[in-house]
Amino acid sequence: MVLNVYKLTASFPKEEVYGLTSQMRGAALSVSGNIAEAFGRFHYLDKNKFYLNARGSLEETKNYLIISGDLGYTKAEAFQTLTDNIHGINEELNTLIKTLRIRNQQKSSESKSDSEQ
Repeated sequence: MVLNVYKLTASFPKEEVYGLTSQMRGAALSVSGNIAEAFGRFHYLDKNKFYLNARGSLEETKNYLIISGDLGYTKAEAFQTLTDNIHGINEELNTLIKTLRIRNQQKSSESKSDSEQ
């Protein structure tokens, strides 16, 4: 997705370099950066925080994509490609977040069972 955002924003008007171009690129970079940071964390809450941040940055990227389309900077095909990328990443993040939550609940109930014996 990041590479697609960079390719797309390269054609934006020069007056958007410090506006929409910068914001959209930063949001897209933040998605992958937060996912990478989550992989480096060991505690459930730390991991989850970074996955949630990534999801927020993903929504931010989507917002900028919609704005770029409304301004006429994005062609329909590029818009659809990025929308599909965003949707797929969002589904994967939601799966990660849900899986972490379930694993944490299982560990908590196992710990309670062990302490009761």
